[in-house]
This record gives sequence, structure tokens and C-alpha cells, in this order.
Amino acid sequence: MRRKHLLLLVALLLSSTACGDRSTQTPPSSTQAAAPAAAAVAEEPAAVSTVAASAAPTSAAVTSAASTSTAAASTAPASTTAVEATDAEPPEFPVTVDGVVIEEKPEAIVSLTPTATETLFAIGAGDQVTAVDMNSDHPPEAPVTDLSGFQPNLEAIAAYQPDLVIISWDPGELEAGLDALGIPVLVQPAVASLDEAYQQMRRLGEAAGRRAEAEALAASLQEETAGLVEEHGEAGRGLTYYHEVDNTYYSAASGTFIGGVYALFGLENIADAADADGSGYPQLSPEYILDSDPDLIFFGCALWCGTTPENIAERPGWSGLTAVEGGALIEVDDDISSRWGPRLIEFVRLIGEALAARAAAGAQ
Repeated sequence: MRRKHLLLLVALLLSSTACGDRSTQTPPSSTQAAAPAAAAVAEEPAAVSTVAASAAPTSAAVTSAASTSTAAASTAPASTTAVEATDAEPPEFPVTVDGVVIEEKPEAIVSLTPTATETLFAIGAGDQVTAVDMNSDHPPEAPVTDLSGFQPNLEAIAAYQPDLVIISWDPGELEAGLDALGIPVLVQPAVASLDEAYQQMRRLGEAAGRRAEAEALAASLQEETAGLVEEHGEAGRGLTYYHEVDNTYYSAASGTFIGGVYALFGLENIADAADADGSGYPQLSPEYILDSDPDLIFFGCALWCGTTPENIAERPGWSGLTAVEGGALIEVDDDISSRWGPRLIEFVRLIGEALAARAAAGAQ
């Protein structure tokens, strides 16, 4: 079972390089990082419902507006309603998001991507979510199903009678099948940057009728991220790091969402030189890592691989690495780093805290 989960983790990470433009998507080849044995999709990573009521004037207001009598107009209280109707914002729906027309505010959303699930709940659309994929394990109140986001079943999804389905990729004819049933499908593939993550949040907010909430979430995350980078960026400038996806030495290069977050702090990625094929998730060798001698090591797979600072230090030759000697071995929650939803700020904070701790240790 542990091996099964490990393969899924690696497959999720690698999929971020496999998800691109909707017209050119191909099945991913790994977990947001890349294990050849585990081809899968990355997840792997959010704003006030402004559906405006169309304030149609009452019959009294219509009569008042149509009347040419000054006296009648001045005594018709419903005329205020007519003014409100003129000034009211237009309804949000129908809305077109990424080419998908959504006629009405969706009340039965099926989310087959953990990132979208977390975002929907964060923007107050949780009560609109009727089903999620089996990997959507956050927040706790998300519904539990056995739906798969990697091998989605059209009939199983349609059984929930959704009026909107969110997917991160289409492994075959899912989108076409749902379109044939008249069910809108919004594809939100893996992103490569925080800016793309914020854009997805805003588009998801539009689709769910939660535009203002999504905008507020994205703006809040942007503001806090900028503050953390300003606070800790100088401490990270010029330092090298190794992000370990699993204990077979798959890593995340700078072109991935994971690598892009580290780059905000000026950190240099030792995996970049090894990413010759541009997969984003090269598999490094122990010798390569020893030669690179990173200043910091961030490691995931603590749950599935049992990776700890202690067993990293016990690897042959690793005790002499700068990161090991300096105690700069930082555990990263796989879900936090591989999802680009509302919890991405926790990943940003973790990096800032690690840089602050290293700077403090060096000053002693």
C-alpha cells in the first residue's frame, strides 16, 4: 500500500508538466514530479456572490414611469423601485469562462481536482459542491466519494446530476461526453506560477458565482506573499536548494509551480541543470546532489517514504553536505506544495521561516 501511494504522489507532481493548453493536453507522465512507473495527473495547485437580482419594476412603478402627470409621479412610491432597477448591476449569468458557457449559477458542482475543491470551499461555494474526487481530502467538510480524477468515469460523474464539472485534465473523451449531456466542463490544468494560480482562482470564482470572494482571496494571498518575500528574500538570495519529491531523488525544477515559489526568494535550484528534457521533474543521482552541495534541502514524502532529517543525514556521504551540517533540512507537506489553491501561502511561509532560521543560526 505504501508503494501504491508513493507512485501516486510522484505521478501527481509530474502531471504539472503534462497539463497545458486544453487543445494540446496529453496524459501526464508522473505525480507533480516524475516517476516513469506512475503515470498520472498532477494535482496534484478561490471570491461575494454577485448574482444581481434583476430588479424588475412593479406594476405601480411602471404606471408611475409611464404617467405624464407630475402629480401622479410625485405620489407613486414605487418609482424608487424603477430607479433601483436602472442602477442595478447586470446579472452575472450566463457567464463564459475559458470558452465554457455557464447559463446559471451552478448549484451542483463536481470537482475532480483537489486544488479546485479547496478553492471552492475557501470562496464560500462549499454548499454548491455535491461530489469531489477521492484525493480531495481538504477541507474536512468536503464530501467523500470514490470518484477518480485520474481515470474519471462518465456515468459515475453524471449520476450526481452536476451543472458544472471541474477537471484538471481529460484522459480521453470525458469532456466530450459531458458536453453531449449538456454539462459544462471547466478544465483547470496544473499551473507553473503563482500568477497562474491566482488567475485560476478568479476564473473558478466567476464560474461558481463567487467572483468577489475569489478576487478577495487572490488579493489576500498576493499581498501576504509579497510581504514574506520582502521580509525574507534577501536572506535567500544566492543560496542553493534541493527539493526532494521522493526518496528516489526526483526533484522539481524552476519551471514548475513548486520551483517558481522558491525562485521568489532568490533561491537557486540545483535541479535546473539536470532538467535537459524540460519535464520539470528530473530524477537526480546521489552523486549529482553531493556535487551540487545545496545550502538547503526541502523534502517531501515524509508520510509515504518515511523520509526524516535523520535518515537523510545517514545517506552515504550526505553528512558532509552544507545543508546537513547546517541543519537546513526542512520537511514539506506534499499536499501543500503540490496544490496551488488557498493553502499555497503555507508553502510560502515555510520557505520564509526556513530562511529566517538559517540566517539566525548563521548569526550566532
